[in-house]
Amino acid sequence: MKPAASDPDLASSPRPAGLEGLMPHGPLEGVDESTWMDVIHKMDEVYSQLIHDEVELEKKNSELEQSQQFIFSVLTAMSDVLLVCNEHGLIEETNAALCELVGRSDAQLRGTSIFDLLADEASVQRARLVLAKPDPSRRGEGLELNLRDAAQLSISVDANCTPRVAANGRRVGTVFVARPTAELKRAYQELRVAHEALKRAQQQLLHSEKMASLGRLVAGVAHELNNPISFVLGNVHALARYLQRLRSYLDAVHGGSSPEAQAALRVKLRIDHLLADLPSLIEGTLEGAQRTTDIVGSLKRFSAMDRDAREAVPLHEVIERSVHWISKGAAPDFELHWQPDPGYVVMGNAGQLQQVLMNLLQNALDAAMAAGRSPVQVWITTEKLQMDGQERMLLRLRDNGPGVPEPHLSCIFEPFFTTKPVGKGTGLGLSISYGLVEQHGGRLSVHNAEQGGAEFLLELPLVQK
Repeated sequence: MKPAASDPDLASSPRPAGLEGLMPHGPLEGVDESTWMDVIHKMDEVYSQLIHDEVELEKKNSELEQSQQFIFSVLTAMSDVLLVCNEHGLIEETNAALCELVGRSDAQLRGTSIFDLLADEASVQRARLVLAKPDPSRRGEGLELNLRDAAQLSISVDANCTPRVAANGRRVGTVFVARPTAELKRAYQELRVAHEALKRAQQQLLHSEKMASLGRLVAGVAHELNNPISFVLGNVHALARYLQRLRSYLDAVHGGSSPEAQAALRVKLRIDHLLADLPSLIEGTLEGAQRTTDIVGSLKRFSAMDRDAREAVPLHEVIERSVHWISKGAAPDFELHWQPDPGYVVMGNAGQLQQVLMNLLQNALDAAMAAGRSPVQVWITTEKLQMDGQERMLLRLRDNGPGVPEPHLSCIFEPFFTTKPVGKGTGLGLSISYGLVEQHGGRLSVHNAEQGGAEFLLELPLVQK
């Protein structure tokens, strides 16, 4: 056997420092050169594994530091406050938002009780109940707490409390994630106030448009009221004359005049004719007064501020009232083609639906009159539709005007859009009508009919039997 130093494999093997010192200076009994070679190779493998493990450990340490830095950056960036406590309520972890809110550092908060941060006893009791639950939900539980801020003032927070569970399934603490609700409540309050103001403005705008519609109908309303008032006035004058004749006859009867003189006076004053005419005069006067009352009541109902109440409304009655009032201020040669059908009953507000129909009718008449049509004609038809298992009513209203120009079809329902001269229209009638129909669960659209003129389509849900 050659000496170890002369073996080229042994001479080229890497050895740890001081390895030669472990080699024996003389041969050992029962240990040959191959045995020592195995020992050296095994030590080389162990050394290489140590180096590899050290590199992996450094890599793991670097990844751990990066993960810790990531978690720290996330906690720092959170706008919601974070608090982690153990099962006894002692704080183990916080974030920058909580420290800023309460005016204390993370080091000052760690190890203190969560109850020291609460501003009132009610919040303490709510937090104790959450911490004491034996089987809390993994999804967490929401509750409202009051914390003491840096100025020792109470600040309300909306907290979500989630149990923290160890690897063995045992609960080891609770995670509180909370958001201050003062700004949210203030924003909600401002939104609610703005919404109420918008509703009032919308109601006022709707009422103003109603008044504008009534203003356009003043001449027709005056004529409508003039007939029964004139009738009542004529009857009252006749009753006044009859009163004078009755007084003269009664004076003669009670003055002791002879029966012959009374009979002659009865014939002269036409007392029998007077008595026969009195019932019809009284009945006519009452009828005229009632007609006046009905007209004023109808105007009051239409001009009154609308409420949100909904009721079953026979549509043919709404159409009749709308046509009645519109026709009073229409052209003398206005012709309506419509067959009333009492079978259409919709759920809604009668005043609002009447306003929609009056706006559509008024626009139809204005368009036909502006185009010089004679006579001015309007066609109204109704039909039932079955859509998605629900019965709906489709009303078609067509005029014999020139129709709507194509560029205007897409914007005719926009607020303040009008083709009428200044002072002749507000541009709000169709826009308001569109909104009212939508509130009733319906749809309002327009197109130019094949027969000529514009045709409005009003679709409303029918009352289900």
